[in-house]
Amino acid sequence: MTGYHTQKLHIVHTEASLGWGGQEIRILTEAQGMVERGHRVTLLCPPEARIHAAAQERGLPVEALPIGRKKPGGVLALRRWLIANRADVINTHSSTDTWLAALACLFLKRPPPLVRTRHVSAPIPNNRATRWLYGAATRHIVTTGEALRRQLIEENGFDADRITSIPTGMATNHFVPGDPAAARARLGLPQGVPLIGIVATLRSWKGHRFLIEAFARLEHTRARLVIVGGGPQREALDTQVASLGLADRVRLVGDQADVLPWFQSLDVFALPSYANEGVPQALVQAMLCALPCVTTSTGSIGEVARDGQTALIVNAEDVEDLRRGLGRLLVDPALRARLGASARAHCAANCSFEKMLERMEKVFLDAVGAGAT
Repeated sequence: MTGYHTQKLHIVHTEASLGWGGQEIRILTEAQGMVERGHRVTLLCPPEARIHAAAQERGLPVEALPIGRKKPGGVLALRRWLIANRADVINTHSSTDTWLAALACLFLKRPPPLVRTRHVSAPIPNNRATRWLYGAATRHIVTTGEALRRQLIEENGFDADRITSIPTGMATNHFVPGDPAAARARLGLPQGVPLIGIVATLRSWKGHRFLIEAFARLEHTRARLVIVGGGPQREALDTQVASLGLADRVRLVGDQADVLPWFQSLDVFALPSYANEGVPQALVQAMLCALPCVTTSTGSIGEVARDGQTALIVNAEDVEDLRRGLGRLLVDPALRARLGASARAHCAANCSFEKMLERMEKVFLDAVGAGAT
């Protein structure tokens, strides 16, 4: 197909989630990128969703609709909006808004095509309704990793030609190695001690509790742990840190608008996720900052983290294996340097923001074109 960069679309994103994490960040950054490429973008979400305020702060067009739950009111609201506003393509992101958008389109004379982005590796039910949703109701499916794509093909039997893996791209000229001493001075972090860190929403499946336990068992008692991110597990993690007597060695700093200096301050990055992962944005960001990483093979993590080449892979939910991986990196500066350099080279070549935008643009234009034939 020709003309990918000449035809301009009105891309409508829907998001029912009220929370905040990599999924919501990708929606907003991708939307901004599409606007810069000349497309019109509108986000539809519940008024109480965090992404609503975040979109406004970024200057992105956003409208509040009651689509936070699977209720008839959400279907009617979407239908009314789509009748009043021409959309070339709808990109849905969570289960709830996908169902609502699909049902709303049933009651339109000329519905726009639906593109469903799957951000997580949670299994999809094999039932008649779900097959309709991902088949007849959806023009194309995007996954945030190849492992997620294979899961839909092998476990659900979906058509491989209608599924494309497009991991979240990063600004490779922004996430770069820095001066750790300068970053620590800026953030008020201690100098001259090994610093392990994680940047992730505080959700159970990110594995923070296993990281804290593994850190408590390290022989390197001078090491410190920094946990960047907010979320529902904050109280439980505070309690765990206190119960292990780690209050003077572990810092939970909450959400940070600019995570770059936090990456640049670290010696080692850890992400012991055990579920619901595509290619995690924070892991790619850490790798672009040339950090040696300890992680698992959950979801599509293995597409960037290759054991002994670009990262150390440990068993999910295995505190002792995680402790060994962290300890190995802390005592081997040559290994840290080699893994960090390889990680940055791999992600710079394969995980750029522009590559993601080009591939998403092609999916949208193909979906629109298929509907016109």
